[in-house]
Amino acid sequence: MAVESSILSTKMVLKLNGGTDEKGEPIVRSKTYSNVNTQALDQDVYDVAAGMAALQTNPFEGVHKVEETILVNL
Repeated sequence: MAVESSILSTKMVLKLNGGTDEKGEPIVRSKTYSNVNTQALDQDVYDVAAGMAALQTNPFEGVHKVEETILVNL
């Protein structure tokens, strides 16, 4: 049987460097942006994240693109 997937929603998670804690472990802060266009290209999501990171006080660490999908058995 064939299974087909469909993207229901996409989120962008901006990861920012929050310094270190008292043990010297890195602190990573996250900002999540919902309702990202499900057709958005990875490069476009990254470019938007990098532009938004430039407006933040903490240094940019990276970006995660989170997709929620539904699987349908055909």
